[in-house]
Amino acid sequence: MPSRLRHAIFVAALLLLNGCATRPINAPIAEADNAAGYRYMTREHYFKDKEDLVILAFSGGGTRAAAFSYGVLETLRDTGVIDAKGNKLRLLDYVDMITGVSGGSFTALAYGLYGDRLFDDYEQRFLKRNVEGELLARLFSPLYWGPLSSTGWGRSELAAQLYDEILFNKATYADLQKGSGPLIVVSATDLSTGGRFYFLQSMFDALCSDVASVPLSRAAASSSAVPVVLSPVTINNYGGTCRYSEPPLLKLITDPDHPARPAARAIQRWKELQSYGSGAQRPYVHLVDGGVSDNVGMRGVLEALDDLEALHLLHQKTPLDRVRRIIVYVVNSLSSPETTWGTSENAPGSFAVLLRATGVPIDHYSYEAVELMKDTAAHWAGLRAIRDSGALTNNGNPALVEVTTVPNAEIYVIDVSFPALKDKAERDYLNNLPTSFVLPAEAVDRLRAAAKKIILESPEFQRLLNDMGERIVKPPVNAPSSSGAS
Repeated sequence: MPSRLRHAIFVAALLLLNGCATRPINAPIAEADNAAGYRYMTREHYFKDKEDLVILAFSGGGTRAAAFSYGVLETLRDTGVIDAKGNKLRLLDYVDMITGVSGGSFTALAYGLYGDRLFDDYEQRFLKRNVEGELLARLFSPLYWGPLSSTGWGRSELAAQLYDEILFNKATYADLQKGSGPLIVVSATDLSTGGRFYFLQSMFDALCSDVASVPLSRAAASSSAVPVVLSPVTINNYGGTCRYSEPPLLKLITDPDHPARPAARAIQRWKELQSYGSGAQRPYVHLVDGGVSDNVGMRGVLEALDDLEALHLLHQKTPLDRVRRIIVYVVNSLSSPETTWGTSENAPGSFAVLLRATGVPIDHYSYEAVELMKDTAAHWAGLRAIRDSGALTNNGNPALVEVTTVPNAEIYVIDVSFPALKDKAERDYLNNLPTSFVLPAEAVDRLRAAAKKIILESPEFQRLLNDMGERIVKPPVNAPSSSGAS
């Protein structure tokens, strides 16, 4: 090789190593509009059944969560039902909303983007790929040392770049908004407040920013940015520049002067939104793994139910008044592998203790969120039974107001988690799979199969079918498909 060419290559390499990289900047908006952008209100007209609200909640857990969630999508795609009128339906086509956290956010976003085309190649593009190995290879490659040393461009930006190349193809929330699929709600954790951060326009309104400008890969990177292992993802806050005010319903619920007890979760959410009010004082928001604040993506659903109940107490109309059934598939890939710590006098090492210390609270609150949802379902059902029995009348007794104004919606909580498996050997196998972004192909396939088995054998799923007067059949040959955005 001529010396001049060698010198040119050497200089180019130095420039690359010393070069800087800039993170994507979320765009500002001039004025907040509660009726525009990617949010529940603007997606509602795509919902297939106006009387049923079907929600899939995909938990965190790396590829384990992504594969388990994918198995749920496959099951709903492959499960056809005949309703009371004799119509053949695919269950997947009636999903209205998917919440995704960490590993589950990849499956949620990819389905929102591609619709049924996801089933063509998601296994090869993501589930059965050594994503973790590819990320580590880039991390240790001199080609990326320059960007990694730049301000605002860290390991999570490197990860987002990889996710774009292998899965999202540079799509943004503007692409999601173009599609007719379910509302995708991906969450991360605000490192400053510890609160949940949703990639929806309703959240970005508080930042005076446009979520349409945000790459899907960045949302996935934020939701899966495990503290210490990956760097926080930073977004710009322009709060206070777009005349943002709280939504009217939220303002009503949080009014301290109203005689009805306001919804506590709504008050806390409003306080968190207010924290973004001055972009001049707090120009940046740093996001980490959504599992830190809600590993099963259920807190937001619980808040919505709280809001609905509070508004009914206030005799206010709500967007969900038409709904007669709220159906939630809680897809929880939480694993709790056993340890042998109790058999040894020597305490576990510092790293093991650190992992356990961060994992135990997440596991605890994941369980609590699911149980709270079940408690809410039982609470509403009990109040409706009292109301419908005619045994009580309100006669101005404040104690009976709650009974007479309970939302007229039945809640079904379909728990899709490893403990529901009857096969102990299979439970143990899945329970010991690591939380990483690489799994053997066999593990991916067994996770998908387990999801199907759990759903079809679920007593709550069978109760739902019975109450709806439906029976399972093969899906219709010319079934409508959920339309992706690109």
